[in-house]
Amino acid sequence: MGLALLIKTFLVQAFSIPSESMQNALQKGDRVLVDKLTPWFGGEPERGEVIVFHDPDGWLANEPVTEPNSVQRFLSFIGLMPSSEEKDLIKRVVGVPGDTVECNGTGPLKVNGKALDEPYVFPGNTPCSPDEGGGTFKVTVPDGKFWVMGDHRQSSLDSRYHQNDKNAGMVPADEVVGRAIVVAWPPTRWSTLPVPDTFDQPGLNAALGATPGVLGLAGAVPLVLWRRRVTARRTDG
Repeated sequence: MGLALLIKTFLVQAFSIPSESMQNALQKGDRVLVDKLTPWFGGEPERGEVIVFHDPDGWLANEPVTEPNSVQRFLSFIGLMPSSEEKDLIKRVVGVPGDTVECNGTGPLKVNGKALDEPYVFPGNTPCSPDEGGGTFKVTVPDGKFWVMGDHRQSSLDSRYHQNDKNAGMVPADEVVGRAIVVAWPPTRWSTLPVPDTFDQPGLNAALGATPGVLGLAGAVPLVLWRRRVTARRTDG
């Protein structure tokens, strides 16, 4: 039991997907494994990664909370399910500190002036929403914060729709739980969650002189070595 608690606290934890906001990469009811070790050693999210984070400022204020049964409480304790008391979300990182993220109407979505090719966006959706709330925006991401968006763009109340909160729609680094690295359940949907190619396009970092974050001691655990696409081959499910 002590080992399970250690793994949950410092290494990996399972989270259940509560909505359709990350389709088709993630379906409602999927369970993902989240690397919690890398942030613990000072690593920060990179563009294109799917992250789990605590509610930054009432994003889930109107969402109902279901009281867990005894089995769910036990699974939460050993890390196989998230705690019902934790209000967590899952989105894709689009902008990191220093980035300028913008969209006009239906898109394309641009980062530092470069248009993103986003095949992961839900079929039939446009890269941005053609509505006043999230269709047109241009933001610069400050230090220590991240701009996040769901892959199901027309069904995701993400950074675009919270620009009037205390973080201007950004997710503070200290609210990030970790990076989702594997779809672990159901077995028919097992897959890794690599960073899409578009985030490696030439010139994306040119305006920033940015370099990837340091992973620290994350190499001590094989699971957290699944960074980007080097060892993360996606399996269709």
